[in-house]
Amino acid sequence: MASRPAPCCGLAPRCLWLLGLVLLMDTSARPANHSSARDRGGRREDNEILPPDHLNGVKLEMDGHLNKDFHQEVFLGKDTDGFEEDAEPRKSRKKLMVIFSKVDVNGDRRISAKEMQRWIVEKTAEHFQEAVEESKAHFHAVDPDGDGRVSWEEYKVKFLVSKGHSEREVTEKIKNNQELKVDEETQEVLENLKDRWYQADNPPPDRLLSEDEFLSFLHPEHSRGMLRFMVQEIVRDLDQDGDKQLSLPEFISLPVGTVENQHGQDMDDSWVRDRRKEFEELIDSNHDGIVTMAELEEYMDPMNEYNALNEAKQMIAIADENQNQHLEPEEVLKYSEFFTGSKLVDYARSVHEEF
Repeated sequence: MASRPAPCCGLAPRCLWLLGLVLLMDTSARPANHSSARDRGGRREDNEILPPDHLNGVKLEMDGHLNKDFHQEVFLGKDTDGFEEDAEPRKSRKKLMVIFSKVDVNGDRRISAKEMQRWIVEKTAEHFQEAVEESKAHFHAVDPDGDGRVSWEEYKVKFLVSKGHSEREVTEKIKNNQELKVDEETQEVLENLKDRWYQADNPPPDRLLSEDEFLSFLHPEHSRGMLRFMVQEIVRDLDQDGDKQLSLPEFISLPVGTVENQHGQDMDDSWVRDRRKEFEELIDSNHDGIVTMAELEEYMDPMNEYNALNEAKQMIAIADENQNQHLEPEEVLKYSEFFTGSKLVDYARSVHEEF
């Protein structure tokens, strides 16, 4: 599975008022099937050598949850500064209009679906490159002898050290084929990582990962084969009847006991509506009520430019109040929360200021 080149130039509507609701909810009442970059903040520092749960610019999380921040990721790319909750509104509006001008290639003050498609693919490329740079740093951290190949044993040592084990003790026990005493949860993670490691190991398998293979191990979106493996894992987790495909009820079903109060119930209802819409309008491409692994793989592929065009059209439809199939400055400012995660006030007046 060769590493995939970054694209040169990928969205379905999501009700972002849910974000405010999430913040008001007690953590214990939050449905397990919701996932946001804000919720995930801070996890990567502690487990940098672990594959991330969240993949920027990919529509589903590793566990099959919808990526709530997808639209913002493919509209802003890495350039999220200036849209924080405490950012000065006028500066945020100005920056949003600068982005508008960059998307509006022909300068007619309207964004077409083709212009948005080009921008989505370009921003996805930024996330791809960021993943490449992060993977390089992590690869060198787990390649102590610097030979450009990492064995499963070398990686296993680093992983267990990150869990608080003694590097010297772990190394010695692995070298002597002695049993390692780890808790049940850590053992389960190790087994899943080992399966993933072997999947990333290009044939002929040697249990050694090169830098490109390690990138695929951490970021399956960079390899068609690893993306397929990720799809298989998601289908396995959601598939209830064992037919290796997903029906609508399977895709929108909730784990037992995820709703504990009315806020949680409201969140669930909205989340189910989102997943139903995603299933029926985007994932189930032949509209037969069943999602195959092939359909899910195409849907999740961030390099699929046809998907990027569909997402561009969906994005425009969300804010296109005058129904002209284009986005205009006033519309982008009014729907700023959808595009940036920040609600910018006085949009109608400020559009004239920024232009």
